Amino acid sequence: METPGHPEDSIEDLFENAPCGYLSTLPDGTITKINTTLLGWLGLERDEVVGQRRFSDLLTVGGRIYHETHIAPLLAMHGEAGGLALELRGAGGKRLPVLVTSVVKTHDDGSPRLIRTAIFDARDRRAYEEELLHARRQADGERDRARKLAATLQRTLLPPVLPKVPGMEVAAYYHPASIDEVGGDFYDLFPLTGETWGFFLGDVTGKGAVAATVTSLARYTLRAAAVYDPDPVGVLDNLNTVLYQEYNGSDPRFCTVIYGSLVPGPGGCAITLAAGGHPPAVLIHADGTTEFVELPGGMVVGALSEARFTRLTVHLTPGDTLLLYTDGITEARPSGDRTRYSEEQLLRHLADRAPATAPETIDVLTELLTGFGAGVDDDTALLALSIPR
Repeated sequence: METPGHPEDSIEDLFENAPCGYLSTLPDGTITKINTTLLGWLGLERDEVVGQRRFSDLLTVGGRIYHETHIAPLLAMHGEAGGLALELRGAGGKRLPVLVTSVVKTHDDGSPRLIRTAIFDARDRRAYEEELLHARRQADGERDRARKLAATLQRTLLPPVLPKVPGMEVAAYYHPASIDEVGGDFYDLFPLTGETWGFFLGDVTGKGAVAATVTSLARYTLRAAAVYDPDPVGVLDNLNTVLYQEYNGSDPRFCTVIYGSLVPGPGGCAITLAAGGHPPAVLIHADGTTEFVELPGGMVVGALSEARFTRLTVHLTPGDTLLLYTDGITEARPSGDRTRYSEEQLLRHLADRAPATAPETIDVLTELLTGFGAGVDDDTALLALSIPR
C-alpha cells in the first residue's frame, strides 16, 4: 500500500526514476516514450529522442545489426524477447553494456500496437565476466606452465636415447596417462664393465613430485649398485635397503622392478634377471611362440627391511625378443569396456603378431595403448631387447 506524501508514491515517478531504463516504441522502432534513467545513461534530452529516433539508433553498429537480424524477427514471431545482451552508445560516446527485454503490446485484432522495452545496466556483469575470463586465461597459463614443468621433469627421469648394444636391437616407449602429473614408471639401459650391460624397468607407487623423487633415487641407486656389484639380486638388495631406510616412516614408498644384466655373444645373448614384485617379462621366440618369464617369490622393493628376490637366466637367440612392461598396460580399461586388460590378453596380442623385433614390438604396443584412449589409468613404460635374425 502506498504511503501518502512519500517521494515515490506515484506511478509516473516510479517509471521515470526506476533503477533500469524503460522505453516504448512503435512497431517500426520509433521511440514514443523514454524514462529519465535511460536518458541519463545516453546523455540525451527527451526532445532529442521521442519521435526523433528509433530504438536501433541508440545501439552500437554491431547492436543495430543484431537487432535487425535477430531481435526484430524474434519479436514479430513470438511477441517477446528476453535477456538479450546489447551495447548502447552512452554519454560521451562510451559503450554501455545492457540486457534488454522487450514485449509486444497488440491491438484487439492481434496486430502489433507498440513495443515496451526494459533495459538493465550490465556494466557490473560485464566487468565480472571480464575478470572471470582473465582469471580463466591466467589459470590456463598456469596449467600450461605446470604441464610443461611436469613434462620436463618426466624427461629427466628417463634416458633421452637408448645406447646401441653390439649385436642387439633395443627400443623403449613411455606412455603417460596424464599430462598434468609426473608418473613413477622408469627404465634404463647402460654399459657395465667389459661386454656386460645393465638394464631395468620399474614402477614407483604414487604420482607427482614425491613419486618423481623416489623414481630419481631408484634409478641412480640401481645404476650405482650395478657398478659396485653387477649381480641382479645384489642390485635389488641394495635398492631395497636404500628405499626402506629413506621411506619407512609415515609415508612409505616402494616400487616394483625387474633388473637384468646381459652379455651379447656370437650366437645370441645371455640375460640374467632378478624381479621384485614386478609383472613377468614376455619372451617372444623366433618361431612365433610367446611365454612369460616367471620369477615367482620376488618381493616388492622397499616395503620390508629384509626382502627376497629371485634370479633367472634366459638365452636370446637370433629372432628372439624380450619385453619388459609396467602394469599400466595390463590394468587399462579399453574404451567402452569396464573390464581391465590383462597379462593373458597382452600375451595373446603379442602372439598374434609374433615374431617381432624389439622396435616392432614397441610399435605394436604403442598402437595398442593409443587405441585404449581414456581407458589408460596409469602410466606405462616399455623396454624391449632382441637379437637380429
